[in-house]
Amino acid sequence: MELKTTRYEVRDGIAVVTLARPQRRNAWTGRMHTEYRWCLREADGDRAVRVIVVTGDAEGQAFCAGADLGALEGHSEKGRYDPGVDDSIPMPGYGVDEHFDATFAYHFGIGKPVIAAINGAAAGVGLVLAAFADLRFAAAGAKFTAAHGRFNFPAEFGLSWVLPRIVGLTHANDILLSSRVFTADEALAMGFLNRLVAPEALMPAVMDYARNLADSVAPGSARETKRQIYRDLHRDAAASVKAAEALLEAMITEPDYKEGVKAWIGKRKAEWTG
Repeated sequence: MELKTTRYEVRDGIAVVTLARPQRRNAWTGRMHTEYRWCLREADGDRAVRVIVVTGDAEGQAFCAGADLGALEGHSEKGRYDPGVDDSIPMPGYGVDEHFDATFAYHFGIGKPVIAAINGAAAGVGLVLAAFADLRFAAAGAKFTAAHGRFNFPAEFGLSWVLPRIVGLTHANDILLSSRVFTADEALAMGFLNRLVAPEALMPAVMDYARNLADSVAPGSARETKRQIYRDLHRDAAASVKAAEALLEAMITEPDYKEGVKAWIGKRKAEWTG
């Protein structure tokens, strides 16, 4: 696919997806969504990729400023919602679990950790994208808002499901009912962020963390642990334990288990096969 609104590169096992419409503060469009999903599909299918990082073009001074104003005007003129995509859109993460087969929930079906490197404002769909990532690092000074209230929209794309599970009902109600702007410091205190760093330290911190994940965690373990986390949001404790036991019995027969033991005993870096 020709990428016009995103950039995709792989650095030593880490796929970096950049939202790249800096002249529009990396605002979201149907084209960007199509390209973004293509990038995720490429990364998920590449055995050399262990971790996925999502960020915004730094020149845009935003992570993602939300839906493009032109798209919002288009909805108003048409009198209906137009996502700007069709049935040909890539389907990363689909088919793993029926609970994940929906827009943005597809992140949960992707078998690799996704880290959002939030280098500026995350509004509307930008907040959605950050929320559906597995981990969130942000630059000091970044601001966040759900934004939907000012447009007579509902809470978008499952925010009403995912935010209470990240920050709790009290904070989620504040964010969603008010659509107010909240700061990175507030986001950290709420538990929305994993880490808050100086702007110039953001990408180095994210890449160091991603490198550690790629080097120290077997890819099969990362994949199955991620799926356990999100599947367990839909099942009871006993079902979770039984599923974990079944996975343990299966995964202990895999080559990466033996490799992990040998590397630990030998005090060396594991050579994962995935």
